[in-house]
Amino acid sequence: MASQTAAVPFWRAAGMTYITYSNICANLVRNCLKEPHKTEALTREKVHFSLSKWTDGKPQKPTLRSDTPED
Repeated sequence: MASQTAAVPFWRAAGMTYITYSNICANLVRNCLKEPHKTEALTREKVHFSLSKWTDGKPQKPTLRSDTPED
């Protein structure tokens, strides 16, 4: 009879989340692009978001954050 162990994705076996694995793959693809496509892809990489803390069921003043990779 065959083994009944479930297959584990290699990124999970390496201790990564899917988001981490996806970000690594995206960075590799962006770095392989030639100009001008590389510059365009790097500008789309920037992410901006806001965080709001909630106190007593009401949102406080939002904090704007930028999650851009450091070179």
